Amino acid sequence: MGTGERPAGSGRMLTGVAWAVLLLGLWLWGREVSGGPGGSSAPTTGDVAAVGRPLGVPLPPAHDPVEPARPHRVDIPSIGVSAAVVPRGLDATGAVDPPPYSMPQTVGWFDGGAQPGAAGPSLLVGHVDTETKPAVFYGLSAAKPGEKVRVTREDGSVAVFTIDDVQVFGRERFDAQEVYGARQDGRAELRLITCGGTFDPATKAYTANVVVSAYLTGMTTGPAAARAVDEP
Repeated sequence: MGTGERPAGSGRMLTGVAWAVLLLGLWLWGREVSGGPGGSSAPTTGDVAAVGRPLGVPLPPAHDPVEPARPHRVDIPSIGVSAAVVPRGLDATGAVDPPPYSMPQTVGWFDGGAQPGAAGPSLLVGHVDTETKPAVFYGLSAAKPGEKVRVTREDGSVAVFTIDDVQVFGRERFDAQEVYGARQDGRAELRLITCGGTFDPATKAYTANVVVSAYLTGMTTGPAAARAVDEP
């Protein structure tokens, strides 16, 4: 999050997540998640479940967790996301420092949590917009259960996750354990987080957070890993 003065207009994504960040900080041994600046109109999803887990959507079995490796890139073909991933630590306030304002198409990985593919929830955060245009996770609320998220890791492997839940959590109903806690013990999971709801000019904050949950369903290595990120 950073301290001191911020660039003009930078409060939109940042303050929209700040309230959730504090809860995450308390729940994850003082660690938090936040975002970046804002300006263009974000997806108006409201303070209720966006998609959830519709009945009748077939989901594959979970893949066993694998050895940890740091994330390098994330691809979500269904919503057109293909972005570099950078590790982010804590700033002076105890929050996860988001990607710089100059890198709105970059995703931040909370390096104090699980590495994608290893057991536990791994947290990826991204801007929803900038002052003038959509940012990397602008379309996140349009993701649907059953769609794939592919995380290219530093060892060259690709961890393939399947989305099983898409929700929007408003301020008054945000539950840090529900959002960031493991859905199933011992499973490798992923959370992709950005701002949602509506932007309140009075508070310079969004009213909600979009949270996409996914779980590991496959691993590819070698030449197959290079092709995996291009598959729908």
